Amino acid sequence: MSLKATLEAISLLDDATVDGAKVEIALRAAGVREISVTRVQGEKGFTDFVKAVIPGSSGRRNGGNAPTLGVIGRLGGIGARPEAIGLVSDGDGACAAIAVAMKLGSMSAKGDVLPGDVVIATHVCPCAPTIPHEPVPFMGAPVDMATMNRLEIDPSMDAVLSIDTTKGNRVINHRGFAISPTVKEGYILRVSESLLDIMSITTGRLPVTFPITTQDITPYGNGVYHLNSILQPATATSAPVVGVAITAEIPVPGCASGATHAVDVEGVVRFVIEVAKAFGAGKCSFYDPDEFARLVELYGSMKHLQTLGRKQ
Repeated sequence: MSLKATLEAISLLDDATVDGAKVEIALRAAGVREISVTRVQGEKGFTDFVKAVIPGSSGRRNGGNAPTLGVIGRLGGIGARPEAIGLVSDGDGACAAIAVAMKLGSMSAKGDVLPGDVVIATHVCPCAPTIPHEPVPFMGAPVDMATMNRLEIDPSMDAVLSIDTTKGNRVINHRGFAISPTVKEGYILRVSESLLDIMSITTGRLPVTFPITTQDITPYGNGVYHLNSILQPATATSAPVVGVAITAEIPVPGCASGATHAVDVEGVVRFVIEVAKAFGAGKCSFYDPDEFARLVELYGSMKHLQTLGRKQ
């Protein structure tokens, strides 16, 4: 179970003074050995980017060739101080990512080493700005999306799970979590059957997916509507990306406090860990390479959707 790690991560981040250094101390105490913290100052404050690596028994860091899973906790900020007191809804992605690192570090220290490497990245900002958005306000961030992608995406990632609170909409009407279709190089591909199977097993329920549009897989800054930032990592990597959305039945502002449900976050943590086990062992596929190659052959590259597009 991952409940202990989840509660520890939530408690750690629900702190007005938390920063990357405190997160690093907690991760090392949990058994994580390879950690980097990078502070970036923006126009509206700073945030600390935290990256943790859990080496696999057959992963590249141990000289093997097992694939590497990337896990990104996507968010604007964990807090909206001074506007809001305490951990905000938008922080769930960071809580899940930190909990995954804690649990995998503990497992590894106890002898349960996964086959492949797992690279986990997120950022810690307890005082982030808010921004207007319909139907409810979003959390902003002190740094731009290009900076986030540069510091959270690692070239070693062969596939990416992007975890993000996705409650500020009327599209997903389910409390818990949902997964997106796979996105790769501008193509929205079919939902992974492997991930649907793992989701069913870990939740004990039918799997839940959510729709995405062409707008959602284009970079922020192009002036079009985005569901949220959950698929922004797909604009900065050629690896397949799947969004793992922490969801609610009604629209909840990203800047709302008291809206983090530990049980829902823990469900995401268990799902991600089971995906990491299967992916590193070659038992989980995010997409069909042959079908993707056929799409490119028939319709050409869609990589232009990973850019800001044509300038008028």
